[in-house]
Amino acid sequence: MSLKPLLFAGAFALMPSFALAQMQVEDPYARAASAAAISGAAFMAVTNPTDTDDRLVAARSDVAERVELHTHVQTAEGVMRMVEVEEGIPLPAGETVMLQRGGLHVMFLGLTRPLNHGDEIEITLEFETAEPLTVTVPVDLERMPTPGAGMGMQHGQMHGSGG
Repeated sequence: MSLKPLLFAGAFALMPSFALAQMQVEDPYARAASAAAISGAAFMAVTNPTDTDDRLVAARSDVAERVELHTHVQTAEGVMRMVEVEEGIPLPAGETVMLQRGGLHVMFLGLTRPLNHGDEIEITLEFETAEPLTVTVPVDLERMPTPGAGMGMQHGQMHGSGG
């Protein structure tokens, strides 16, 4: 009996479980400040159900010319500023990361169509190790920010729209 099939089966059994696990998204929604807005944003809870840290490294959607991962930072002068998170968003093993207004979020720049209340859009989230995940996201222009969430800055203050 050859050891080759046995070694192959053993190596496959030892592969990390994160290769088979899927990231999970809960309560997604998107918004823009108005029908004429040139930018918008999406918010959601992203859960990493695996035992291995991962990272949300990109997002894409046909709703905008560019889709970026953003957050807000406070400058030395005390001004809140929205910036791209170029290194991605850490997703610690077994934890949920909130993408919410005033904090981490998916930013749509150069909207290709209006984000009307009740519409649905698709966003594909790309991870460092997990498989990409496409999520259907409702547009909710009526949802109020979660009390105490983020840093209290509206997207419109930086890009002339959003939320």
